[in-house]
Amino acid sequence: MKPRITVLTLGVDDLERSLQFYHDGLGFATDGIVGKEFEHGAVAFFDLQAGLRLAIWSRKDIAHDTKLNEAAPSPTEFTIGHNVGSKEEVDEVMAQVEKAGATITVSAHDTFWGGYSGYFQDPDGHLWEVVWNPQWEEME
Repeated sequence: MKPRITVLTLGVDDLERSLQFYHDGLGFATDGIVGKEFEHGAVAFFDLQAGLRLAIWSRKDIAHDTKLNEAAPSPTEFTIGHNVGSKEEVDEVMAQVEKAGATITVSAHDTFWGGYSGYFQDPDGHLWEVVWNPQWEEME
């Protein structure tokens, strides 16, 4: 299997609330909610970097589509890393997400490995890390 991840889908409880957070609060580009004409199809896509999109889709619809029972979410199942080019940019993004309604779980700080990072949760509890890694070039 070649690594061809093109969409990361987050299960959400309130599609409109999540759309507002990611589009209005974080400024992610989107065409809004599409697929409303289908019983389990309402979804929103956000363009990230080239070849990668973020999708938000109702947890209930994901459960229906996958034929799995809906279970209680755990924010520690995975994190989404948002790499930036400087410590200052970490601070700027953390301020932006807090203003947008995110819950800051760990304030930005110097890390044990020489970087600088902080964690936040979106309105559905998904865990994001905003991080500056001096060993990586800024990712555009």
